[in-house]
Amino acid sequence: MKTFITFIYLISCTLYLFAQPSYYTQTKTFTENDYIYQCDVRESGMVTLYKKGDKWIYTPQIIRSTGEHFIMYDDTPDIIETVNNDFIYTCKSIINKAFSSTEKQRVKGSKFVLSMYINPDTGKIDEVAFEFFSIGSYATIPISVYRNIELGIKQKLSFKPTTEGKKLNYILYWIDVSPE
Repeated sequence: MKTFITFIYLISCTLYLFAQPSYYTQTKTFTENDYIYQCDVRESGMVTLYKKGDKWIYTPQIIRSTGEHFIMYDDTPDIIETVNNDFIYTCKSIINKAFSSTEKQRVKGSKFVLSMYINPDTGKIDEVAFEFFSIGSYATIPISVYRNIELGIKQKLSFKPTTEGKKLNYILYWIDVSPE
């Protein structure tokens, strides 16, 4: 009897998972009310979601004065001031507010990558991108949630570039996160 109940439970869970719409299964453009997002899906199934027209997403980081590609090594001087707990708290708060309680349950235990492209002159976040797998739970989250995260981050967060950071065409800062 226990085996039968366990079997029924597993089937129910599987059906629930497959019942969720997956929005990001192929490369395409999403045109919404007042914004357009691009979804790029690689062969590996990794999704990159960003606002169409963003210029830094596939542009290499370069040192502006020389045109050389910037590569971050372990001994590379910091390019932004240390990120403090207030920054992390605000970032997590923005993400938590964007997800509904149902969506939080759906993605529980998994993370997505949040990439922020920072203006080296001002420290403001110019662009935001999201990465997750096309078969994962984040692929079931509507684009409006990612849009709300982007807007919140651009409005409430900024960085302080160091002297080294100001030499670059942009500063990339990424974290892997999940709503709580």
